[in-house]
Amino acid sequence: MYPVVLTIAGSDPSGGAGIQADLKTFMAYEVYGTAVITAVTAQNTRGVRAVNPLPPEWVREQLVAVLEDLPPLAIKLGLLPTPACIQVVAETLSAYGYDSSLTSVPVIVDPVGVASSGHLLAEPGCPELLKEIILPQTTLVTPNLPELFFLTGRSFTLSTDFQPEVIAAGKSLLGSGVKAVLAKGGHGGGEWSIDILISAQGIKDFRSRRIWTQHGHGTGCTLSAAIAAGLARGWPLEKAIKKAKRYVTRALANALALGDGSGPLDHRCGWKDI
Repeated sequence: MYPVVLTIAGSDPSGGAGIQADLKTFMAYEVYGTAVITAVTAQNTRGVRAVNPLPPEWVREQLVAVLEDLPPLAIKLGLLPTPACIQVVAETLSAYGYDSSLTSVPVIVDPVGVASSGHLLAEPGCPELLKEIILPQTTLVTPNLPELFFLTGRSFTLSTDFQPEVIAAGKSLLGSGVKAVLAKGGHGGGEWSIDILISAQGIKDFRSRRIWTQHGHGTGCTLSAAIAAGLARGWPLEKAIKKAKRYVTRALANALALGDGSGPLDHRCGWKDI
């Protein structure tokens, strides 16, 4: 059986992030990607110009079309730009049985609310609703530092290997019902990029040497998509995270110097090579 993975996210016309990054990652992992677009953005390597959310009924129709014909083995949620969009996605996934408390199909949430440039992508009220009705259905949430602040209202810096405030913020998200939190350290400093997995089973860190580059557009989208693809292949969560981090590190080391700003990753590294 060819694994099917669904991404529900925004469209990036520059091809570096969002739906486009997810589908490139799925192809590299040799899984079949399906996509539901939640917003049409105007962005490039320089930054985000505008975010245009699609009407929630359009999001629902896309989602129903995929779920009824191409049932996924894993689902990745990216940009959910409005409370109405969050509501319709949560209700539709639940109606079709895609709730991590009811099914073995993993749901990965990349809580895209703030772009790397600092541009707000989601409307007010989204963090609270995401925690209330999406995270209880979720297997793993993958916030970076701005996104962790976006979800919890806390602020901190990654200056040591294990920041107690990062772990505390991650544990606070577990209280919303999500099974695990991967707090990403890409925005920190130091020689190592350290991602921290927080779950009821304990705390585990995943390390890689930091890649110093001006490029990296779509890094978070790519990581969460790679984790979803690995889970669709039947890998345990920790293996999927480890492989995804290796994939992103290689793609970032070979990032493409395209455009005038932060160029995209090179998604062509196959999963068999990592």
